[in-house]
Amino acid sequence: MSGHSKWASIKHKKAATDAKRGRMFTKLLKEIEIAARMGGGDPDGNPRLRSAVQAARDASMPNDNINRAIKRGSGELAGVTYEDFLIEGYGQGGVAILVEGTTDNKNRTMPELRHVFQKYGGTMGAMGSVAWMFKKKGTILVPAEGLDEDTVMEIALEAGAEDFASEEGYFRITTDSVSMDKVRKALEDKKIKVESSTLENIPDNTVKVEGDAAGKLLKLLEMIEENDDVKAVSANYDIDDSLIEKYSE
Repeated sequence: MSGHSKWASIKHKKAATDAKRGRMFTKLLKEIEIAARMGGGDPDGNPRLRSAVQAARDASMPNDNINRAIKRGSGELAGVTYEDFLIEGYGQGGVAILVEGTTDNKNRTMPELRHVFQKYGGTMGAMGSVAWMFKKKGTILVPAEGLDEDTVMEIALEAGAEDFASEEGYFRITTDSVSMDKVRKALEDKKIKVESSTLENIPDNTVKVEGDAAGKLLKLLEMIEENDDVKAVSANYDIDDSLIEKYSE
């Protein structure tokens, strides 16, 4: 899945830029609010909230913003009511696409995203049409500079990591959905800086996409992600790194 990982790395870099100009902050705050509303305002007893708060801290969000979002979600402060949504669909080459998000108005968000699918050559599918092709996994990114790869790998695997890869100046560590926090803590206990840790939908199998179809697919995915209500987009494509570099410029 070299192509999939490459695009994930590019998206990570774009996310850092987005955080500086506010877009990513908005999405992170919405996730904190809905996590607090669904599971309570204590991160220690609410894994989803704990993950959302950690993602916000990784993006350098001020603690005051985080705390206010928790209070809005738990009802201590007034705020809008958000709800999760999941969209399943297809892109060029029959690639399966899974879109996760949070919205305060599905009657606005769903038509917007349906329009994006149609405009950029995709189709929205029925519930259950593609979700079975993905498994929820934890992904931890560690800046590789100055670190010994074997040492980091050993710490991660001993703490329960499932996979380890080196790419684009980072070590990418994959865990199951419940072990991510444990692996992150094991790394940080050894004074290893973790840049981010997120739960992602990882495809069981991938579909090879080449040529112009690859560019059109990446454009479709990018435009879906541009929607403020979209939290994460996953797709089971395999695109050569050279094409991903070309179409991400």
